[in-house]
Amino acid sequence: MENPDAIQIRLLEENDPPSIAAAFRKIGWNKPEAQYRRYLHEQMTGVRTCFVAIVEVQFAGYVTVNWRPIYAGFAEMNIPEIQDLNVLITYRRKGIASRLLDRAEGEAARRSDVVGIGVGLHPGYNAAQRLYAKRGYIPDGRGVTYRNRFAEEGASVVVDDDLVMHFTKQLPTG
Repeated sequence: MENPDAIQIRLLEENDPPSIAAAFRKIGWNKPEAQYRRYLHEQMTGVRTCFVAIVEVQFAGYVTVNWRPIYAGFAEMNIPEIQDLNVLITYRRKGIASRLLDRAEGEAARRSDVVGIGVGLHPGYNAAQRLYAKRGYIPDGRGVTYRNRFAEEGASVVVDDDLVMHFTKQLPTG
């Protein structure tokens, strides 16, 4: 992005859910307002933190940090998980995802020296896979999950959004 100062990263606010849902509906994505109302509730109760990217007063994307992930590999070790990174198509390749991840990782570093992230394995996630590798995320070594269950060797699974590999990143301390 030509002017990085034009990107504001802030916490999800009470009046955000309708405009976020509308922005995704406009591009044909099903991301209902109820999802962002749930994120807001989880943020208020300390379960999740949600950061929103605003570019010149327009919603551009968001990311969440789930402090209580259900993925066993993270839950067992109290590793916060970065989840649901989304940037609107018109705002991609402008550094917004990196700025959102910077903020999410910074927030995670306040409570943990490791952060986790899961990424889908179908081609729709290719850009995310490359971004996470460039940022220092490495596979957690537990294989892949399908619908939050570990896929055993020889198992048949559907290659959709539920087929995920999890990664971790060591965060800088103090």
